[in-house]
Amino acid sequence: MSAAGQHILVYPFPTSGHFIPFLDLTHRLLYRRLTVTVLVTPNNLRLLDPLLTRHASSSLHHLLLPDMDPLPAPNLPARLRRLRDLHYPPLLQWFQSLTSPPVAIFSDFFLGWTQSLASELGLRRIVFSPSSSFSYSLNMSLCRESLRIDDPPAENQTLSFPDIPNSPKYPAYQINSIYRTYKDGDPDKEFYRRNWLQNLESWGVVFNTFSDLEAIYIDHLKKEIMSHDRVWAVGPVLGDDGLDTTNRGGSSSVPFQELVAWLDSRDDNSVVYVSFGSHYVLTRKQMDVVASGLEESGVNFVWSVREPKASQVSSDHGVIPDGFEDRVAGKGFLIKGWAPQVAVLRHRAVGAFVTHCGWNSTLEGIAAGMVMLTWPMGADQFTNTQLLVDECGVGIRVGESTQNIPESSTLARILVESLDGCRAERSRAKMLSEKALNAVNGGTSDNDLGSLVKAINEIKPSTGSNKI
Repeated sequence: MSAAGQHILVYPFPTSGHFIPFLDLTHRLLYRRLTVTVLVTPNNLRLLDPLLTRHASSSLHHLLLPDMDPLPAPNLPARLRRLRDLHYPPLLQWFQSLTSPPVAIFSDFFLGWTQSLASELGLRRIVFSPSSSFSYSLNMSLCRESLRIDDPPAENQTLSFPDIPNSPKYPAYQINSIYRTYKDGDPDKEFYRRNWLQNLESWGVVFNTFSDLEAIYIDHLKKEIMSHDRVWAVGPVLGDDGLDTTNRGGSSSVPFQELVAWLDSRDDNSVVYVSFGSHYVLTRKQMDVVASGLEESGVNFVWSVREPKASQVSSDHGVIPDGFEDRVAGKGFLIKGWAPQVAVLRHRAVGAFVTHCGWNSTLEGIAAGMVMLTWPMGADQFTNTQLLVDECGVGIRVGESTQNIPESSTLARILVESLDGCRAERSRAKMLSEKALNAVNGGTSDNDLGSLVKAINEIKPSTGSNKI
């Protein structure tokens, strides 16, 4: 092997929750001496800046392909199909124009169609999962088996998954809406299923997780789903190794030093951080309950409030109650827009995290040793809640989407109790944090990353055959 490793194409799905962790992983792959071309669209080009300033132009390149039509796709399957139709032809042309093209396509699990591209080019395809291996197992079960869901779903209908470790059960409303509301044979549903099933044909799968958190699900995937051991758990990848976490994913909407000064003036583990992710906009009732609960509790808090985009404005979207900011002055710090979440969670003053349980937030909270106050809204967030509360014992259930909105007095009580230093969840969270950090510092995730890079470097360049 030469001093530089093999060349791979990294193709993230172009939303922040998928793009950012993939770039964090790319940063680590570059430190392991791989050469990487990142496929990026104009809307996400700025997210590459931290990597471009850290790595030599000889090892990091980017391929700029167009964004999708600005008109919103009616649903996720339609968006995935539009992305395939937009990017497949120029990608094929780009590969065929190179004398020494990448040896592998490393793409997000939403981009299962890139398996067809890899096969046509005679290349390996590696899947990146920005979600947990638990959630990935559930998605594989959903796309391989036909579920019987009442039409419309009965309020108390429960679905079981005996093929997955611990045989999880979920109310019907917590199941991916594509399987819950689309009829068998619907073109969008069938495209989505095929897209996921193509991940089964991949050469390998990489998860942003770690063995101490999800060993039984990682083993399940190796033995029961993929039928090979090219399954690597390399997380948590959180923008460390020299990357600036204060601007991870974007610039803070408030001066960072102002936020730090406010946190510095608080005692250890005395602040609750509240965020429901970069996309979800609270309903009117949810917003009112969160605001009232924070005010009634009297706790110190930092609240990252997501304001709706023009396409999200509706009669039911929540707004911060009139006078709220004045009433919590001195106790609360509001961030309207993007927040430096990793940096906030790592601050000594922050002790609990009200979260929607998106996987990035879940890992960031775990790594920071947070007591997690869970309020999942959709997608993989219900499985992540189950992992945090029932399996790891570091979480406390607060609410569930719009089906289970707590009373403000209940939320206020939980907020106060979450900062109690004697809670069992806090000691377990500290131990899990240590395991997460050990995993990426010479532990299992570090070893898996090394194994992944070794396997990539052993791939022989394609001769143009479509047989892998």
